[in-house]
Amino acid sequence: MTFGPLNLLAMNTTKWLLVASLLLGFTLPPVTLTLQPERLPFSATEYTLTIVTDQRPAKTNIGAWFTAPKQPAQVGDLAGGAATAMLSFIRQNLRQKPGQRPVALRLLACKITEKATGNRIEGTFTFAVGFDLLNDADGGTANKRLTEFKTGATYTRPIGQTAVVESVVRQSLVAALTYFDQYMNREVKQDERLARSLRVVFTDYVRNQDNDTVFYDRTRPLTWGDFKAKPRADTRYAAEVNPNFAYEGRSRVVNGVIELLLTLKVYTLKSGSWTTPPALNAYSLNHEQRHFDIAKIEAERFKRRIIPDSLSLEDYNSNVQFKFIESFRTMNLRQQQYDDETNHGIDQTAQERWNQRIEGELRALGVQ
Repeated sequence: MTFGPLNLLAMNTTKWLLVASLLLGFTLPPVTLTLQPERLPFSATEYTLTIVTDQRPAKTNIGAWFTAPKQPAQVGDLAGGAATAMLSFIRQNLRQKPGQRPVALRLLACKITEKATGNRIEGTFTFAVGFDLLNDADGGTANKRLTEFKTGATYTRPIGQTAVVESVVRQSLVAALTYFDQYMNREVKQDERLARSLRVVFTDYVRNQDNDTVFYDRTRPLTWGDFKAKPRADTRYAAEVNPNFAYEGRSRVVNGVIELLLTLKVYTLKSGSWTTPPALNAYSLNHEQRHFDIAKIEAERFKRRIIPDSLSLEDYNSNVQFKFIESFRTMNLRQQQYDDETNHGIDQTAQERWNQRIEGELRALGVQ
């Protein structure tokens, strides 16, 4: 009988502490969940999940749940914080092949909400994550957003059984990792963002038709019939041709390799070329043909500047455009040099030197 009051006090300690906490404005310490081990039934062969970042608006907890009868729901969190706990789970349970594409997981939503209905607890869980390809494996800034995964769950449990809370969180994370692994295995061969190498394929456009454009073709040199424009009145020269080159491009991904398909067009317009009767001879036509040849030479040199090692996977279009502008500028400078040194073909000795020089360059570039 002596110990009765003490036993009664011990039995009611939790109750009185709760009442005192409420009266004094104190809050109960948060409860924590530890994600249980669960070996994932697949291996990450195309990527390595290196970091987890918490991008939820509120990062202090993952919600509140009931832990004992006649007590309010308690605020809780994953042990060590959500991001740390999930990264630890990934490292312990996902087999990853070293040296693969570094990926970050962004935690966008992770929220448990429960309400008591008699002796039963009804809970809801919302979960969302995003996956980003990183610049480097050391947790650099996100380079490319890849995909997102969202899920949710509802459950009913006895008030004293809290294991289901951990299970719901863990299974949602497992579902996200499974989804992403399937996504990567599917997309790695067809998504340009995931390509790890690049191949350039050039095609020369030489289809000449009976229209205004003459495309460069060694078997189809210029004729005086290609000079259709009205002669200029403000020049002392007897003929003029204005060759150019351009490219059209598209890309595709074949087995994880970007194939950059470029069609090169070296051309001149009949409506932009003119002549006068004094120039209608083979010598003058040869001078104009050499302008066309120079355009071809610089176009071929442009091709050789477009090698995979000189292009970035992230911005190869801009790389090609920059090299094209450089080559086009070089072509214009060489056209001017050619006219200056030959005095527009009047200096026959200089013209012959350029004839030999141009022929040699064409042979060296494989232009047949």
